[in-house]
Amino acid sequence: SGGGTADRHIRFWNTLTAQNLQCIDTGSQVCNLAWSKHSNELVSTHGYSQNQIIPTLYPTMLQLARLTGHTFRILYLAVSPDGESIVTGAGDETLRFWNVSTKCRANKESDSITKVFLKIVKLPEEYLLAPLSMVRTTSLGSYDHSDT
Repeated sequence: SGGGTADRHIRFWNTLTAQNLQCIDTGSQVCNLAWSKHSNELVSTHGYSQNQIIPTLYPTMLQLARLTGHTFRILYLAVSPDGESIVTGAGDETLRFWNVSTKCRANKESDSITKVFLKIVKLPEEYLLAPLSMVRTTSLGSYDHSDT
């Protein structure tokens, strides 16, 4: 379980005995927790004061990376079915796609999947990372940025 702004802890519980097995002070608000289905990794997202994503090896709690980019607390987290990437949504009204595969970590890469996608389709970054309040869909399904 993760605590709120003042708590800052991730706690591991034995659900049969209600015993607290481990308590980790993260130094910031814990917003989301997700287990990898493919490895012994836990992904946590954080708010005040660091607004970051941290993949962590369990049970050693070795932090594998610190992914930053959001400017407000990270409210949403989803892990891809293959465990290679995650998507986060934050109070800054952006969605960000991250490649968290062990292959990228071995190469010390921390670029988001969004940057890779933008290179492939050759779109300006603001098309995918624009605040949601700037994006309006029309009946044709295209994006209209004229009111920004």
